[in-house]
Order: sequence, then C-alpha cells, then structure tokens
Amino acid sequence: MSAGLRELKIFSGSAHPQFAENICMNLGIPLSASKLFRFSDGEIGVSIEESVRGADVFVVQPTCAPANEHLIELLIIVDALKRASAYRINLVMPYFGYARQDRKTRSREPITAKLIANLLQKAGADRVITADLHAGQIQGFFDIPVDHLIGGPLLASYFRKVLSQEVEDKRVTVVSPDIGGVVRARKFAEQIGNADLAIVDKRRSHEVANSCEVMEIIGNVEGRTAILVDDIIDTAGTMVKAAEALLERGASEVYACATHGVLSGPAIERIRESKIKKLVVSDTIPLPPEKQIDKIQSLTIAPLFAEALRRIHSEHSVSILFR
Repeated sequence: MSAGLRELKIFSGSAHPQFAENICMNLGIPLSASKLFRFSDGEIGVSIEESVRGADVFVVQPTCAPANEHLIELLIIVDALKRASAYRINLVMPYFGYARQDRKTRSREPITAKLIANLLQKAGADRVITADLHAGQIQGFFDIPVDHLIGGPLLASYFRKVLSQEVEDKRVTVVSPDIGGVVRARKFAEQIGNADLAIVDKRRSHEVANSCEVMEIIGNVEGRTAILVDDIIDTAGTMVKAAEALLERGASEVYACATHGVLSGPAIERIRESKIKKLVVSDTIPLPPEKQIDKIQSLTIAPLFAEALRRIHSEHSVSILFR
C-alpha cells in the first residue's frame, strides 16, 4: 500500500473465514485478530484483539445461513469497531441476505432488504461492498456508498474455456430462468461471446415460497448447448425444472450457473438427480463438504473483492470492476 495511507485492517466473522483469508492473501496482508464467543444462554460476544483506532477497517461477512446468526454477529462486530474508534468501517458482504424481499408484492408484506440496510447503517457501517444483489435498486436503500460487484465475467470466463468450441461455432444459448433476469442473461451472453438468448416463462406460486412452475421457452434452443444464468440458486427447483423444459425443447445439454450458491433444503439432491451437466457457482457463500458433489463447480471471486478493497483503501476508482 502507498505511504501515507491509513492502516488497513481486515476482520472476519464466522460466516466465511476462508473468503477473508483469500482476500488477505491477494492483498499480501495478515487477517486481523478478533474473537467470537458465546455466553451460556447463546448470546454472541465479540472481542477485537488489536487496536483499530484511526484505521480503515473491512469486515468480511456474507449473511448466508444461518442468516439471522450471521447478521447479528456482523452488527455486533460493527458496533465493537465503532466504539474502538475505527476511522471507517467497510462491510464486505459477498452475499447480501434478505435481498429477495425488496418490495411489496402483496398487502402487509415487509420490505426486509430495506430493514437490513437500516440496521447496518445504524450500527455504524460507512460502506458496503457486495456482489450481484438480487435487485439493483437495493443500492438505493442505503444512504452510504455501495460498491456492487458483478460475478458474471468470472462465470462467463469459465464457460468460454469449457465450451470454447461450442462458443466458436455459435452453438450456445444463454437462458434466463425468468423474465426478471433477462438483463443479466443478455449481459452474460455478450460476455461469453455474443451467444443467443432464450427465456423461461414461468409462473411462481405466491402461496408457497421457493416454488414455481415452468410454462414455456421463448427462443431457439434446439440442438444447442444451453446455459441457465441466475444470481441465486436456492432450492434448485427453478433450475431443475427449467433444465427439463430445455431438454424437452431439443437442447443438446444444459449447464447452469449462479453467483450465489445458497443450495438449501433439497437442492443438492435435486441437482444430483437432475439432467444439469454442471452447476457453476462462485464462493460468495461457503460450500461445505456435504454439498461438494461432482456436478457442482465453485470458482473463487475473492481476487475481485481484493482488488475492490485495494482501490477503495487507496481512494482509486472501482468503476472498472463493475464491468
């Protein structure tokens, strides 16, 4: 780091310490010391084990499962750093939980993404660095800077290598699993090499969460390699049904990718038994051993975050990282 800059310190919560270690390795600095503990009744305790007075501090903590535990832990860490006189507290949230509740779709529903934004700011956060928010407008829920990194180029790079011949022969179709993801899929198609675009027209049940019914495929997939692209894959119901529909419409094979591999509930079993050839995710969420199956490939997005942290700390532009 350049001379004259404030001291850079990186702390990690318990959600994804390996991601924090990877960022530190890319930056060539050690992970700062902190201690998390539990009181006998289960309350979370935090101890910052080194001085942060006047330091530029980054806290790495995706709010993945168990989301409530990791969120409260993050709030407590921020409060501890604020009271320890840190100059600036930057939250590195590769996965921003509760982002799917970003608007009211029915009467008497909460807008939980806004609530979480309020909590983080009230605790003392000065900046948020995240990746592929479920909806871009969530950035507007914050009154502090939000650096919104994109996982698409990382995933597209993987497929350009694995499917190099198909891409060269223009036999790849990028597929959005719903109407709302068309912009994301179109960008991904450009990144992979101006591939064709198709859309799954699905009907989602409002009575049961995480359920949907695939209706129709808009676009040509016959005899082509299809790549389903989404920001989050949770229970994998949408992806598996979409893959079945694509194969029924004549696709030769189906891949799937998403920045955030939530993979909850029956997701692993569904993917294992599905006709998806490979699911590619980034490491914004840790992939425990029981979820590491042959059909799932995890790519690290930590170098992108490390470069963002480097630029933010040195007061350089990060806009090039959004492309």
